[in-house]
Amino acid sequence: MGHLEQRNLNTTRERLRDQVAHALRAALISGELRPGEVYSAPVLAEDFGISATPVREAMLDLTREGLVEPVRNKGFRVTEVNERDLDQYTEIRTLIEVPMVGRITRTDSRAELEELRPVAEEIVRAARDHDLIGYLEADRRFHLSLLALAGNDRLVETVGDLRKRSRLYGLTALDERDQLLPSAEEHLELLDLMVAGDVEAAEACMTRHLGHVRSLWAESAQEQKPARRGLHARLKPR
Repeated sequence: MGHLEQRNLNTTRERLRDQVAHALRAALISGELRPGEVYSAPVLAEDFGISATPVREAMLDLTREGLVEPVRNKGFRVTEVNERDLDQYTEIRTLIEVPMVGRITRTDSRAELEELRPVAEEIVRAARDHDLIGYLEADRRFHLSLLALAGNDRLVETVGDLRKRSRLYGLTALDERDQLLPSAEEHLELLDLMVAGDVEAAEACMTRHLGHVRSLWAESAQEQKPARRGLHARLKPR
């Protein structure tokens, strides 16, 4: 019985850790936690109204995702991405994803491509519902699942890493102006072109989409919110 109780205790702690990580990602996306700022686990824990341990563990999860970096004896710094970084990330993604879209359009079946339609529709739905985390998670699944059709796992890992490093921050203001919806709808446009077998138009659409994403990065960086609201309201069961 003791082993069962211990397992239940560990499950509860892992669930809380996941909830905290989810709440912190939401705060990063909204701009409540700002790039370059250092946040300590005890202070964040006080905001959440919980102990520091699950917060520290959640921050370590975000460290592995490249969203924060540890600062010795101080806490965790939210990763900063400058304009030069964003330009380079966009260039690398363009060099990889545009020709891959052409290759996949030429070689993969319509049925395989159509399997991605529910995810593309989920991206649009999340944008319309102002669900920023849902938007980013569905966007990640779409792009990486699309690239996975090429059969190169290392390529998918590379693009996944680039996406983590260039994750959008401060999207709330853009969302309030409905500027995310056009980018979301481009996923359906791209899929339609690929299903139709139009290689040139699909490559052009992907090029335009990555340029659109790059402009959102720049705008979101300018729209960051200076204040951090109480985080305890974000800590809800998922």
